[in-house]
Amino acid sequence: MTNKEILEIALQQSAYDCNCTAADFLSEQNVVTISKANAKARKYVPLPLECDLVSYGNNIVAQVSERTKSAVSEYINKFDAYHCFETPQINMLNDLLAPFDLKVCFMAEYFLPDVTKLKELDCGYELRVLYKEDFADLYTEQWSNCFTFDDRERDVLAVGAYDNGKLTGLAGCSADCEMMVQIGVDVLPAYRRKGIASAVTSKLALEVLALGKVPFYCAAWSNIRSVRNAVKSGFRPAWVELTARECAFVQKLIT
Repeated sequence: MTNKEILEIALQQSAYDCNCTAADFLSEQNVVTISKANAKARKYVPLPLECDLVSYGNNIVAQVSERTKSAVSEYINKFDAYHCFETPQINMLNDLLAPFDLKVCFMAEYFLPDVTKLKELDCGYELRVLYKEDFADLYTEQWSNCFTFDDRERDVLAVGAYDNGKLTGLAGCSADCEMMVQIGVDVLPAYRRKGIASAVTSKLALEVLALGKVPFYCAAWSNIRSVRNAVKSGFRPAWVELTARECAFVQKLIT
């Protein structure tokens, strides 16, 4: 699979998620769509959404509700696309959304593999490819970043790093939609900064590509450790996303 093919698959998936066309993300003009449920969307995205902004770097595609359309359109057309995903501009978006009892909730950067850089990395520990029966007992707090606890059927593959039989690091992936698989990773504190995270991540990404699927990686901008791992593992930034949710939902996450 080439980088061009990988990007095309990601753009099409974002189109399913945002009720638009893949070409909309490559336009120089912002695009606003009415959010709708879609059976092909990523399974964890609670469609429809009232304010969700996605940018692949050219523009913003905003999926909204009828009632938030005017406010969100005002916001994304006031600033350059990249400024809409940062403060202090986000404070304005929160003010515009306040009458609808909505508030900015999630912001993240998404990464796609660069096949010209993706390769197996050696960390000095044994790496094992794990299947469902192999990681059935690993649904614990320690590996909570690696699996989908509320829908285990989506978890399809993992790669573990072992030190004399002891699991020290783990990358798992969930089939969140038909063609794309999300990777999550964690390493025991005592084994961090030894190259384990990038070793398990890169090997899992290669295993996923061998299955004809596209692996993707998500990180908060402030999670420098996770972003560094993405880059070291052979991934590069692809798109950013900002999602607003109901104020009560946001409050529950911070209390």
